[in-house]
Amino acid sequence: MGSLYSEHLTWLHRWPAGRKLACMAILGTLLFLLSAPWALAVAGAGCALLWCSLGPATRVARRLMVSVLMAAGLVACFHLWLGRPDVAAVSALRLACASTLGVALTVSTRPTDLLLVLDGLLAPLARLGLRPERWSLQLALMLRFTEHFFVQWKRLDEAHRLRTGRPGGLRLIAPLTVQMLQTARRVADALYARLGG
Repeated sequence: MGSLYSEHLTWLHRWPAGRKLACMAILGTLLFLLSAPWALAVAGAGCALLWCSLGPATRVARRLMVSVLMAAGLVACFHLWLGRPDVAAVSALRLACASTLGVALTVSTRPTDLLLVLDGLLAPLARLGLRPERWSLQLALMLRFTEHFFVQWKRLDEAHRLRTGRPGGLRLIAPLTVQMLQTARRVADALYARLGG
């Protein structure tokens, strides 16, 4: 499976995965507690500085961020059409900031490091008779498939641009769905063989 992790080392690469995950959880929660547009604008400026500070490491995710910003713009336009400029600003800024934090975590953290953190966080569930390794595996797979979705989208879009000179847009939905289902089937077969059913 493809990855958005960048080998271009940055200051954020040096942070332990657990600290980055905790910071993202705290900052993400604060984003949804803030409701003043000016406060979210300040948060947006901070996220923009974070993005710029990562330099070349963000190259692998730039197209993804452009898509996110376009989505934020569409959300803002919808609320403006409803006559709610305050909701437009808040919604767009929250989406852009949360996505920037998530991408910063993704490009600077190896998936295996995140899995180790999830294993540690979920370990206490064993005392309740649950199997924390299965929970952490499910969370890790969700993160990887989300990341893989955007990697595959980028590859298909680049291939379409090379053939036609135009972006793929909605034409990519069918081939992207097929590729994701094929990947899910291969991963499921591999897990079944590895875990013995």
